[in-house]
Amino acid sequence: MLARTHCGDFRVHHIGQTVRLNGWAQTNRDHGGVVFIDVRDRSGLVQIVVHPDDPAVHQLAHSLRQQDVIEVVGEVIARSDETVNAKLPTGAIEVKASIITVLNRSETPPFMIDDTCDTGEQHRLEYRYLDLRRPKMQSFMALRHRVTHAARNYLDSQSFLEIETPILNKSTPEGARDYLVPSRVYPGSFFALPQSPQIFKQLLMVAGMDRYYQIARCFRDEDLRADRQPEFTQVDIELSFVSQDEVMAVAEGLLRSMFDAGVGIHLPETFPRITYADAMDRYGLDRPDVRFGLEHVNITEMMKRVEFKVFREPADNGGLVKIMRVPGGSALSRKQIDDYTKFVSIYGAKGLAWIKVNDMTDLPGGLQSPIVKFLPEDVLADMLQACGAENGDLLFFGAGDEKVVNDALGNLRVKVGHDMGLVAAGDHRFVWVVDFPMFAWNADEKRPEALHHPFTAPYAEDLDKLESDPLNMRSQAYDLVWNGTEIGGGSIRIHNPEVQARVFKTLGISDEEADSKFGFLVNALKYGAPPHGGLAFGLDRVLSLMAGVDSIRDVIAFPKTQKAADPMSNAPSEVSDAQWKELGLRKRRTIQES
Repeated sequence: MLARTHCGDFRVHHIGQTVRLNGWAQTNRDHGGVVFIDVRDRSGLVQIVVHPDDPAVHQLAHSLRQQDVIEVVGEVIARSDETVNAKLPTGAIEVKASIITVLNRSETPPFMIDDTCDTGEQHRLEYRYLDLRRPKMQSFMALRHRVTHAARNYLDSQSFLEIETPILNKSTPEGARDYLVPSRVYPGSFFALPQSPQIFKQLLMVAGMDRYYQIARCFRDEDLRADRQPEFTQVDIELSFVSQDEVMAVAEGLLRSMFDAGVGIHLPETFPRITYADAMDRYGLDRPDVRFGLEHVNITEMMKRVEFKVFREPADNGGLVKIMRVPGGSALSRKQIDDYTKFVSIYGAKGLAWIKVNDMTDLPGGLQSPIVKFLPEDVLADMLQACGAENGDLLFFGAGDEKVVNDALGNLRVKVGHDMGLVAAGDHRFVWVVDFPMFAWNADEKRPEALHHPFTAPYAEDLDKLESDPLNMRSQAYDLVWNGTEIGGGSIRIHNPEVQARVFKTLGISDEEADSKFGFLVNALKYGAPPHGGLAFGLDRVLSLMAGVDSIRDVIAFPKTQKAADPMSNAPSEVSDAQWKELGLRKRRTIQES
């Protein structure tokens, strides 16, 4: 029997060969008695031609419907010059069929199984096995394979061990809600699905595994967006006896290998770095898009010289006042400025002050804005100089609470940058954000909380602030940002049990609570834990950016909807009363049942 050949592999050098191929009938066309069938498999598409000189094969070819599964035996022949399809890799040849076998008939598909399909995502997810048959979706799955394979090869070349960590874990606080799994053997007790392998990979370092990695499945019960899923995948690494610089160097090599294999983009040998404080000051966000300018300028001190309350009050009371200069922005209409004012309100801003710079030699007459009359001429001159203003520019101002100003002006910067075409297509910029604060202030509970997680190590020179000034401590944490999207991050971990205990105390975690939630890790640190650190890349997010799609659902074979449901399998679903009883659980009565 002839070996199977793949539809997309045929080229002119196959002409004259007798071949056997399998696939799905994509189209069926009768051109004056000659039937043409496009047959597709994962490798691509090839045209089959059936002449009427073989009535049985010809009749069968006529009967084929879209997505019927067939086997074809025939001879590879050259297409005539006028029928060559230069857009198709197999467009110079076709297969003249001598035998066609129908392996399975298909019902009429619920939508067109090609890349012109415009049916809604919900419908496509309901028939995901058909959606995945489309060439674009298959290319995404192939991309995922190449990138994952490259990650494994690179990490193997760097002496990492691939080690699996448990899926059924103990519930520990990690920032999001756990997915809980009831135990039949221990009624009333629950496992938790891992939000990350964090504790276990640290335990592997204590165990002397030295270099660990895992293509890890993670689970978080949180509200979803286009770039979030209840279950997702990380490329997770951890190393012993390393510095922050060494972890980042390994991560850069890993990312270079993934990009080279995935999309053929050669990344630089090293990526630039920016501190968290500098990122917030210049860009307003800790995930800065550095492909364009529009950097912020802090004028808080300057505003202590004005009587204009909108600027003066935040300047005097620990707030923030910033300028964002938009070169050529004076051409924006009042309606466009009003639209931007509505946009920043999403982030809590109460308004958006602005000045159009028409003539810098005429102050204040050369400036156009409702606020110019409230600002002294010397302050206006100093502001223009501070931000490097030129004629034709537009200045946007943010004033108020520091977080609100940074959120509003930071996101406005991104929007204006895209709206004004400042982002070049195909430009890929990576930047490390380092020196994050160790803690953030939880206003509701009136206590510090870990900005990353409670196992992140502080800088040694900041340790003396742990009890006296924790909010001004820096952590050895680092995030990698690609074109304004955080794609991964990590930290050097606390390996000293005494330091870990002090951090728990600062976080308001009692010894009893620490023992209950993290006892096995805290205990492990007492037995010669090495200095260690690591990082995880969000694989789904990286792949969606590589593929140029807005949603990570497109690069996951069987994703959930934004409501964390699977319309294909109808999960989650009810279970039987017997299963409730077996788990020792009582079913809550609904309003309808009562």
